[in-house]
Amino acid sequence: MNFAKLPLVLGLLLSASRVFATPDASPSILVSVPDQKMVLVQNGTRIAEYPISTSRYGVGDRFGSYTTPLGWMEIAQKIGQGSPLGTVFKGRQPTGEVLRPNAPGRDPIVTRILWLRGIESATRNAYARAIYIHGTPVERLIGRPASYGCIRMRSRDVAEVFSRVNIGTRVDITNAPLQRALSTFAAL
Repeated sequence: MNFAKLPLVLGLLLSASRVFATPDASPSILVSVPDQKMVLVQNGTRIAEYPISTSRYGVGDRFGSYTTPLGWMEIAQKIGQGSPLGTVFKGRQPTGEVLRPNAPGRDPIVTRILWLRGIESATRNAYARAIYIHGTPVERLIGRPASYGCIRMRSRDVAEVFSRVNIGTRVDITNAPLQRALSTFAAL
């Protein structure tokens, strides 16, 4: 082996990795419970905002409480890639049924699922509790607490967020108003 050419080869590999690397990292997600809003933040800048619904039972991370956990989490799994808007999921599997927004009847999980994993003690139960960011057919309730612990979104909004984030994307759910939370969030 000719070790004299090793620095040249390493230099070429590093240059190639910069050319093929993705320039933008996935944005982070900030959810404000009092404002019932989600924002995507990238490089300290708000790039998108969506109305959401958190739990009708308040905040917390206790099993059986149906509350929305507060604190830092990350996206552990993305489920539903390519499914039509309104696709119904049961046990995280598509059932074949598709519901339109505000269809009468029950309130299943639809369109996409972003399964959250807690990364601090205050959110340690989120994954086992199956806390998701997901679509809902009951879009008329978006903007007020209506869920059983998850973050609900309109189908078109959750599909957009799904396409913009990755596994490992950081999620902060806070009990602070959005403006105050954003100033703290941007400083991290």
